[in-house]
Amino acid sequence: MKHGKEGKHGPGLPVLIGQTPEMIDIREKIRTVADKEINLLITGETGTGKELIARSIHFYSRRNEGPLVKINCGALPEQLLESEVLGFQKGAFTGAHKSKPGRLELAHGGTLFIDEIGALSISLQAKFLQVLEDREFSRLGGTREKVLDIRVVAATNADLRKMVREATFRKDLYYRLNNVHMKVPPLREKKDDIPMLTHYFLNKYCLELKKKVLEVPEHVIDFLHSYQWPGNVRELENVVRRAIVLGDWNFIFDEMILDVPASKEELEASTLADSAFVDWPDDRVRTYLGEPNFSLKKISKACVSEAERKLILKALRETEWNRKRLLNNSV
Repeated sequence: MKHGKEGKHGPGLPVLIGQTPEMIDIREKIRTVADKEINLLITGETGTGKELIARSIHFYSRRNEGPLVKINCGALPEQLLESEVLGFQKGAFTGAHKSKPGRLELAHGGTLFIDEIGALSISLQAKFLQVLEDREFSRLGGTREKVLDIRVVAATNADLRKMVREATFRKDLYYRLNNVHMKVPPLREKKDDIPMLTHYFLNKYCLELKKKVLEVPEHVIDFLHSYQWPGNVRELENVVRRAIVLGDWNFIFDEMILDVPASKEELEASTLADSAFVDWPDDRVRTYLGEPNFSLKKISKACVSEAERKLILKALRETEWNRKRLLNNSV
């Protein structure tokens, strides 16, 4: 289970990089709500930076001298999660050889960050709701109620409103958490931030890994801008870190090519006259023929996929990986 307890300075000042309208709006919202004693709900795809926003809210709040404690609801089964959150008294269950404070208790006087709140079971949702309403709780096996002073920031990549409609998430808990809602856009919706993010991660990891500064050619930036980034900012960070370690960007063209969002129509004009014939060796054909679930549809799909990949790769190489030129050539 990933969780953390940190004071004012924690792992460092949270930095939200970006100058797109979406990022400017998020920073303004953080400044507006940081000092308000209200609960917040942060939603967005995995890797968009929800935890960074939660840390920023804590850092700029009046609670920043207190702890920031994280609970990852998707990392443990229900029974273990309950004891991790509430804590337990000695002898509360088999193996409880000594008392242990829970995440709620550790967050007293600070901020509780509940990550993946959508993964909570209905029974634990009820307990969280009671804690938020009463501001009191007791450890498992305990008899004494403890007063709780926390500010709650919850995050999820799930559609909680849909879960409420399907009765898999409590409506009352949803409204209790959703005093203010911050939706983090995916990286593909704020691509103008990619160059700034790329250079930020370059500076960060060149210093951290003690590597010389790695240049970013224009065709690399064009490629990064064209990619859809299903893993969002976290994926971009990992790509930059790997490029620094390898000292080269070439791996992105081979490993990320299938996710370049150039449509078939965009590529057809520049590649229509070219042959997309895929010459498979005999042993590969025999592999497909020998499969128990072999079908012509399956082998045809595999062949078409490989042909499409070759066409995309060829078109990008002809334009030196510059998607703008590729589009202009196809008009």
